[in-house]
Amino acid sequence: MRSKILALSKNEDFKILLTKKKISNKYVTIFFGNLINKNNRKLNISFVVKKKIGNAVKRNKIKRRLRNIMNDAVNKTSINFNYSYLVISKPSMLNNEFENIKETLFQEFERIR
Repeated sequence: MRSKILALSKNEDFKILLTKKKISNKYVTIFFGNLINKNNRKLNISFVVKKKIGNAVKRNKIKRRLRNIMNDAVNKTSINFNYSYLVISKPSMLNNEFENIKETLFQEFERIR
């Protein structure tokens, strides 16, 4: 099965999303909004992990977790495909249980809907 997730690629897209709405919790900050010329059949989402959080292994672990959570969220919850998302992680993601992070993010995406 092909993934319905597509990463943002243009610098302008990132800059536009940073000026749109945001929701924050103890694990991530989510910026979201409408982008021009967006495919509504795919979920435009990008994950950002700052270098302060740790080395490449730790940053990639966080990104893998986020991708896995979003794949589940696309299948199990109703996410608004009209929006594009920018997810910036916080250092607390490394030390917490996967299930806690997953539940929190599902709640946040339900609020965005």
